[in-house]
Amino acid sequence: MTDFLDEKRREITGRLNELKPLVDEFKRLEAAATALAGVGGSAARAVKTTTRRRGPGRPPGSGRKKAAKPAAAAKARRPAKRRAGRRKGSGTRAAEALSFVQGQPGITIPELAAKMGIKQNYLYRVLPGLADDGLVGKDGRGWTPFVVLLRLPGRL
Repeated sequence: MTDFLDEKRREITGRLNELKPLVDEFKRLEAAATALAGVGGSAARAVKTTTRRRGPGRPPGSGRKKAAKPAAAAKARRPAKRRAGRRKGSGTRAAEALSFVQGQPGITIPELAAKMGIKQNYLYRVLPGLADDGLVGKDGRGWTPFVVLLRLPGRL
């Protein structure tokens, strides 16, 4: 057992001796980068961005706040407004759902989800959108194409 420990101690000491010059070089380069950071130029910005840290769980870009800029300059650089909420999809799932509703009037969302192989919660968002567009309507628990709803007695 002592032979094993002695061997491991020798290996560790040898490796430490190999790495010592690299650590010294790292420290010299780090000091040089810090010294050059005060001079300015593009290298200074590169050093600053690599040494600045965010807090745990913080997204990129949430580092230190920058100094306030004049209002006119801030407005000139402001990007176009983004739309709030969920982005609009291509409508392929909505078209697929519409074709199933047209093929089987009165189909419920669970039945539709099983046929399409998707989760129900997606359809609870898609079908009201189709209803807003006037393509389908709710008939009891199921969904029916709007054209069929117009033909049913007692409907619109």
